[in-house]
Amino acid sequence: MLKKINFTVNGKTESMEIDVGETLLEILRERLHLTGVKKGCAVGECGACTVLIDGTPTNSCIYLAVWADGREIVTVEGIAKGGVLSKLQKAFIAEGAIQCGYCTPGFVVTGTAMVESGKHYSREEVKQELAGHLCRCTGYQNIIRAVMKALKQ
Repeated sequence: MLKKINFTVNGKTESMEIDVGETLLEILRERLHLTGVKKGCAVGECGACTVLIDGTPTNSCIYLAVWADGREIVTVEGIAKGGVLSKLQKAFIAEGAIQCGYCTPGFVVTGTAMVESGKHYSREEVKQELAGHLCRCTGYQNIIRAVMKALKQ
């Protein structure tokens, strides 16, 4: 069954007809070519597909696209503004928090939600917030340092 949906992605209004069984991940990658959203586990366990939906980190691989109707979506491609990296992206570079890079978009998206919340996070709270992301290169310490650095700025 097809349904027309309207939503905003990285500040741009989108309108499309989708199959009600399509995931948001499929729409973002295959139709909108936003390849920073990675397909990892496809069951909501690895965090590689994380996007912000109305400001909340969400696994797009288990989020049906029909649910995105009327929502605001931000992918990793929408984090930098006008070609200028965010303070979190700069912290990832400064702390060497990028190894193979596959998990990086999900960590950056979730970290962005934390930074933009204005809330103070302890190191343990940062670890807890990032617990839904898997890094096979074991770069966790650098990732945590990068998020903590951006939170302090």
